[in-house]
Amino acid sequence: MLNFLPTPLVFLIATLLMVLNALFWVPILLVFSSLKLILPFKAVRLAIDPILLSIAEAWIWGNSAWMGLTQRTTWDVQGIEGLDPHSWYMVNSNHQSWVDILVLQHLLNRRIPLLKFFLKQQLIWVPVMGLAWWALEFPFMRRHTEDYLKKHPEMRGKDQETTRKACAKYALIPTSVMNFLEGTRFTKAKHAKQQSPYRHLLKPKAGGMALALNAMGDKFQAILDVTIVYPDGPVDFWQFLKGELKHVIVRVRPLPLPQHLVQGDYAGDPAVREAYQKWVQQLWLEKDAQIEALTYIENKPLASVAQV
Repeated sequence: MLNFLPTPLVFLIATLLMVLNALFWVPILLVFSSLKLILPFKAVRLAIDPILLSIAEAWIWGNSAWMGLTQRTTWDVQGIEGLDPHSWYMVNSNHQSWVDILVLQHLLNRRIPLLKFFLKQQLIWVPVMGLAWWALEFPFMRRHTEDYLKKHPEMRGKDQETTRKACAKYALIPTSVMNFLEGTRFTKAKHAKQQSPYRHLLKPKAGGMALALNAMGDKFQAILDVTIVYPDGPVDFWQFLKGELKHVIVRVRPLPLPQHLVQGDYAGDPAVREAYQKWVQQLWLEKDAQIEALTYIENKPLASVAQV
């Protein structure tokens, strides 16, 4: 535990270890992913994909190691027992910071299959990480605005096609598909602009989850509904590297798949779309109440903790 050191030194150590960990594992990822690109056969994919996933899990373990070395974080976690690393999961969470991703990876690594995130197209240009996400076949989404789609209607449906293609690949080996229903990180400004009816959440968007469930509903064992709370307030990535993540509360609950919706045509059937939206709105009402309860009990942070 190096958190007793001066903050600039903690930041330097954490950044250095994070970069070295990435620079060690990413070239290995690229070697195996290149083999899969050169030999695009199902048998090759089935042989190489587990290797890629093992490399990614080792990389995440390395991140957890330097996090434990540089952070003095109290973890209050419930619901991660009994998960199956050899099954398929749809994972949903509220979203406040890039740190959410490190929290999820730290807690769920090797408890469930590797989390696959849907990323913005621009992130493919992030040095080192963009290549790693490409090698691990994270889908890159363009996420055009409605105004853009009105001017370029030929682009409508491209993200849905990207989702379908990604899910077809994920169906071959156990995978966890990660979905942030809010579609972006929560901020007070975004909350006010949306006029969100939820106290702690932005409005949920059902489209991404609906497409994934439609494509892989027969594979998913459950939906893992994750709630992340930072009682002291969320920290950004730079604050995290400085060792300022003091307290994290996480609750995970498995939910059955909404079988009455899984096979529905979200894009083409207004009734299915309305039913999905009602389902996620109810889920969001429950999550909003849970966040309120977890953040304060008689205006005091929760006291019960578990180290992870």
